Amino acid sequence: MSGMSRALTRVLARSHGIPEDPPPGTVTVCAREVSVDRGGRRVLDRVGLEVVAGRILALVGPNGAGKSTLLAALAGELELATGTVELDGRELAHWAVVDMARRRAVLPQTHNVGFPFTAREVVTMGRAPWARTPRQSQDLTAVDAAMAATDVTHLAERPFPALSGGERARVALARVLAQRTTTLLLDEPTAALDLGHQEAVLHLARQRAAAGAAVVVVLHDLGIAAAYADSVAVLQDGRLAAAGPPREVLTTELLTRVYQHPVEVIDHPVTGAQLVLPLRR
Repeated sequence: MSGMSRALTRVLARSHGIPEDPPPGTVTVCAREVSVDRGGRRVLDRVGLEVVAGRILALVGPNGAGKSTLLAALAGELELATGTVELDGRELAHWAVVDMARRRAVLPQTHNVGFPFTAREVVTMGRAPWARTPRQSQDLTAVDAAMAATDVTHLAERPFPALSGGERARVALARVLAQRTTTLLLDEPTAALDLGHQEAVLHLARQRAAAGAAVVVVLHDLGIAAAYADSVAVLQDGRLAAAGPPREVLTTELLTRVYQHPVEVIDHPVTGAQLVLPLRR
């Protein structure tokens, strides 16, 4: 590409509000003193954290701890009682919906589609934010690559509602990957998947982070969090109990207290990997 062509491409990108990829280490999402009320009860209480380009942040904690609520707050899908959330340095309320969709992609817990769209049509929906921009030319490539990465190419013409729970989860993840944003917010992406596909999904998250994306993932499996996350935020009763590198945060004492069940944290005798195991009577 000539220098003039590159310059023209940058001008076109700016005119369509296309964001530039942030350098590794850049904070893409920042939550400050975030609280959320639901049904007259505080379900998230003064939580602050940063989401960083090139890193995976795992949100863990017991049922009802506030993990999905925090993810929804980071995505701009909830009204905050107090606090602020910024996306690329600007409060979420100041972004147009399409501009947010060009910067962050969200995978919800449930994957419902009201019409019998095919799997490929659902994945293609992830390209909607790039309509009428120079990146629209990447639609076919992005969809094909996302479906191959999530092992759903063979499901392309199947109606989405007819798929199994695990198949729908993988198609929904493909939609998020096809969106090609620099921040990914994934709510329990491994919940309906078998062991092999769980590992494949976290490997994909690791690849996206290595390529410069900021990834937030809600997980129940503490062993997976220890294996793949760069940092872990442990939530308890809507509050941040601890945050930091897995080896500093996922300790026997903290996890036993937060989960109210005896937990043992050990190193694998061969690989040295951190293992988190519930103690069974």
